[in-house]
Amino acid sequence: MDTPIFPEKRAAKDTIFTRKHSLNLGGKLCLMERPWVMGILNTTPDSFFSQSRAMLEDDIRQAIRKMLEEGADIIDVGAASTRPGAKAIEPKEEIKRIQPALKILAREFPDTKVSVDTYQSEVARAAVDMGAHMINDISGGSLDDQMFLTVAELKVPYVLMHLQGTPENMQNDPRYKDVFREVAYYFSEKIRNLLDLGVNDIILDPGFGFGKTDVHNYTLMNHLYDLKVFDRPVLVGLSRKSMINRILDISANEALNGTTVLNTIALQKGASILRVHDVKEAVEAVKIVTFTQNLD
Repeated sequence: MDTPIFPEKRAAKDTIFTRKHSLNLGGKLCLMERPWVMGILNTTPDSFFSQSRAMLEDDIRQAIRKMLEEGADIIDVGAASTRPGAKAIEPKEEIKRIQPALKILAREFPDTKVSVDTYQSEVARAAVDMGAHMINDISGGSLDDQMFLTVAELKVPYVLMHLQGTPENMQNDPRYKDVFREVAYYFSEKIRNLLDLGVNDIILDPGFGFGKTDVHNYTLMNHLYDLKVFDRPVLVGLSRKSMINRILDISANEALNGTTVLNTIALQKGASILRVHDVKEAVEAVKIVTFTQNLD
């Protein structure tokens, strides 16, 4: 009998690619047996990718349902644009914008893992009170000195992202002597601070496109595997970003294929979470890369 092309069951090898991290989400210990896909839900009028915006309740509900049907493991709700040049909004306005989505998630999709994309501690506290399970902070605590203390009190997983500058000025003239070494040092310092406060569930995000040139971004991609030294899940947010568009001379609307290529490379280099606008394509990338890596 011929050997089947797709074996029914294989034991996953415990390598950097299949390392089984776990996160405590809403009081449940969730084992990451394969890379997760995080679907982006923007409840802001000025996100850089217009098709990801959902402001009305019916649009929010439809967007959530579509991402979950396509296989999203977690939904990331964001209400303040962090595109280059974006200005901060008041916490009360940000809370007002995330509230409809969090209410719909809690009421109609109660089993869904929910992250909130914010760098303001007041918003983080309100979000967890409304049912969010994770805080995704693009500033690594640098834009709100209460964020680390707040996350420690809330006892939720925390996405620690690297950012040089602020969203308003980060792309003015980003410079590094050695971008990977500086990002790695940043992580080592911030992780120590978080651990001292009792925050153990820490996800690392290199911050592609946040205070970095294309050379910086692709250098970090080449070194993504080296973040294994921290033994933490690594999240990558590459979806339809300018680092793709400039290389290919296309718009964000045309960048799905380039996004999938970079997501595949990131998975091969050990990424644990893909943060994306296009869930279906990311889920397919995870399935193919995971199957390939689990072969003898």
